[in-house]
Amino acid sequence: MKQLFVTIMLAFTAFVVNAQNGPQFKFKNGELHDFGTIKEGPTVKYDFEFTNTGKEPLIIYDATADCGCTKPSWPKQPILPGQAGKITVEYNTVGRVAPFSKYIYIKSNAGGQGGKERYELRIKGTVVAAKEPEPTKG
Repeated sequence: MKQLFVTIMLAFTAFVVNAQNGPQFKFKNGELHDFGTIKEGPTVKYDFEFTNTGKEPLIIYDATADCGCTKPSWPKQPILPGQAGKITVEYNTVGRVAPFSKYIYIKSNAGGQGGKERYELRIKGTVVAAKEPEPTKG
């Protein structure tokens, strides 16, 4: 029984040490961006800037969004320890007059917040109708 306890403790310690030494995201301005109120029409963009604060290269395998109106792009090369990168998120406002909240899911070798399989970023805001031009009188 004592040997089983020691084995479990060693496995747990190895897991914790690896998690602390592995790659880690540190986002410059947090994991949420609020666009505020924006007019319908243009595609809006935001760069989630980050640094790899871990001790191993950070590799992003994939980034997806919970809606086709949101498009993430990410660095395809490894981000070395201490180096910076960015994940750019575009949101298409056309036909979406309403408040919005969209998640971006990042699969990487760093894992996610709280031991999750993937890292989650979020954008939000409110799209308002663009003002119609006044008809010309003539």
